[in-house]
Amino acid sequence: MTLDPQIAGLIETLDSGFPPVHTMTGAQARAAIRARFVPNPNPELVSQVSDHQVDVAGGSIDVRVYQPASGNPLPILVYAHGGGFVFCDLDSHDGLCRSLANLVPAVVISVGYRLAPEHRWPTAAEDVFAVTEWAAAHASEFGGDLSRIAVGGDSAGGNLAAVTTLMARDRGGPNIAAQLLLYPVIAADFDTESYRSFGEGFYNPRPALQWYWDQYAPALDDRRHPYASPLHADLTGLPPAIVVLAGHDPLLDEGVSYANALTSAGVSTTRCEFEGGIHGFMTMPMLDLAHRARQEASQSLADVLNHG
Repeated sequence: MTLDPQIAGLIETLDSGFPPVHTMTGAQARAAIRARFVPNPNPELVSQVSDHQVDVAGGSIDVRVYQPASGNPLPILVYAHGGGFVFCDLDSHDGLCRSLANLVPAVVISVGYRLAPEHRWPTAAEDVFAVTEWAAAHASEFGGDLSRIAVGGDSAGGNLAAVTTLMARDRGGPNIAAQLLLYPVIAADFDTESYRSFGEGFYNPRPALQWYWDQYAPALDDRRHPYASPLHADLTGLPPAIVVLAGHDPLLDEGVSYANALTSAGVSTTRCEFEGGIHGFMTMPMLDLAHRARQEASQSLADVLNHG
């Protein structure tokens, strides 16, 4: 198993430039990551992009809705960004959401959920669930098809998407047609083979990944709850899953374990495996591999949403 050639040429720069977030407060880490963000001066065109606010328990959060041009109702993808539950936002994942909206195609609703450590578990998960309910209630306003609502996310956002499917099943709705999990955070186990192999030198180091859990769910008992670590959940009755796996990712083993567990529970599961990828690679538009992964994952999601 070898790194993608483009990533191999960048990995030292990427790795050395990753901020030592585990030495920072949440606010400091957020500022450090935000300072690195350079908006695309020519973002991919989507027919309509609009910002909204959604009421949630204890306040309101921002969402951004991407509507591709279509004469027919489109599927809806409620999307949770990555960032270790601590950083990133609607802007950091604007490029990925535009791409997904056009590729599926689907109305993408990007969720600006509240961040840790100021808002610990399960706030972020409850926010994504609340936006999924909001999406169902407002589907027709955005040209969306109520019968084809999916949830998705990358990294920590993949965790929140997976948990949202559990919440929706347990709470009697809304009905979710599919889940798109991009190298998801699934369990707080830092001693897997992939953590040992890729926890240093591959961009998202083990101390940072452990620190994310310390910010989001510091109590060990909380981490074992299915709404924090979906690998501990009863997975029966969940919607079909598309799981993207990166071969050089500390989280690879937990992603594989979750895909296996979903399959064992009778959940239709599609694996999109990119052996040369690293954690977070799909939000790196300079990589050809990122665009291939976006296309493959979007096609897999469209197959589920359009054909059942």
